[in-house]
Amino acid sequence: MQNISKRFGATVALDNVNLQVERGEVHALVGENGSGKSTLMRVLSGAIHPDSGSITFDGKPYAPHNPMEARRLGIAMIYQELALCPHLSTAENVLLGMEMQQFGVIDRKASRRTTEDALRMLGIVGLNVDAPISSLPIATRQLVEIARAVALDSKIVVLDEPTSSLTQADVEKLFEVVNILKEKGTAIIYISHFLDEIKRICDQMTVLRDGVNVGESKVGAVDTDMIVSMMVGRKIDTIYPRSERHPGEVVLKVEGLHGARKPEDASLELRKGEVVGIAGLNGSGRTELARCIFGLDVVKSGRIRVGTIEGTAKPAKRWSEGVGMLSEDRKLEGLAISMTIADNMTMTKLPPIVSSQKQSEDSHTWIAKMGVKCRGPQQIVGELSGGNQQKVAIARLLYHDVDVMLLDEPTRGIDVGSKETIYQLIDQLALQGKAVLMISSYLPELLGVCDRIAVMHKGLLGETKAVHETGAEEIIREAAGA
Repeated sequence: MQNISKRFGATVALDNVNLQVERGEVHALVGENGSGKSTLMRVLSGAIHPDSGSITFDGKPYAPHNPMEARRLGIAMIYQELALCPHLSTAENVLLGMEMQQFGVIDRKASRRTTEDALRMLGIVGLNVDAPISSLPIATRQLVEIARAVALDSKIVVLDEPTSSLTQADVEKLFEVVNILKEKGTAIIYISHFLDEIKRICDQMTVLRDGVNVGESKVGAVDTDMIVSMMVGRKIDTIYPRSERHPGEVVLKVEGLHGARKPEDASLELRKGEVVGIAGLNGSGRTELARCIFGLDVVKSGRIRVGTIEGTAKPAKRWSEGVGMLSEDRKLEGLAISMTIADNMTMTKLPPIVSSQKQSEDSHTWIAKMGVKCRGPQQIVGELSGGNQQKVAIARLLYHDVDVMLLDEPTRGIDVGSKETIYQLIDQLALQGKAVLMISSYLPELLGVCDRIAVMHKGLLGETKAVHETGAEEIIREAAGA
């Protein structure tokens, strides 16, 4: 890809960007949210057309009219939000749009055989390819997307944040599959905010910042600090700020909480001015704990006390009690994607008569405070990058001025610069006397940001320990039930 440029109105998304990827290479595409990575890949996939520049693919000029044409030519895009039809079978999903036919009728036997061959090439055997895709765990669905690329003999596979929803065991399986594709001669473009993964799995890297190439290198020739500096344009000396905190009175107390699904037994106390982390594997019950506290899931037994008020409640009542929740799934639950930034920031605290001018003014304030990159309060939130969407979701909690914040994976899928902003914000909130319950799969941030950490395993919440009394190895062992 040579000198690719793309504008959206006054916004320059790409400015003469270059990218070169070779056969059998895992090439990292790195940059903050909003740096131009997604736009560049949308150009590659035929979803949008560049204003200028050229692409050569397999030695020939390449300018697809649409994603289907790009797919036929050998470009496979595997997005963070998987593009699968849950009601269709694995075989139907793998060959969707490219169905195998005989005399104008879909040849289901040949479809099954092709799908099973593709899965076998990825080391997956025994999977019922006639079962609906919705019956499979998220990690297997991701491998099905990759099997689609294998079945169509794709020459380039783009993996966009492929591990953001995976357990460590599933990540290892994905890396095995990436190596299989690499040995097969497939070129892989790997987009991730986990720099440790990039150092481990990738050969080459290209760094984008504000729509411009700022670095190209062999991955082994640069350290993590250098990558971060290129991404954000400055050195990050203390990514985990920690001011001196003085926790106060208990504002949230949970005793013997048992949900309809999970948790099975959870007790904890959260005080003013402290950050308590919840660690654990995916499916351990961490999210269900927050949902029970906030009133999204049914509580079978146990006690919840917010301030001096005891009992379960619906989310609307929790808001009124000063409790706000940030969902781990910002697109399905955390935001109204088709509505404006202003609507999303203010929707939980609207007066009886809404003044659009006041709503816009308030939104401008929080856009500036959170550093949201956007055209203004009236921009549709679904048009923003993932990191900026997350900032909007957090801004809603701040606008509502809640005292207790339940943050479920607050930095998932966002870049290191946006993470730094959120870590600083959490530290400031604790200094202001806010109480933060933070759920995360990323141990370094829990150990860096929190005062105390509890580990969840199969629905059971362990003892809360001060950060200086525990460590990553102990947390991993406890999370795995060792």
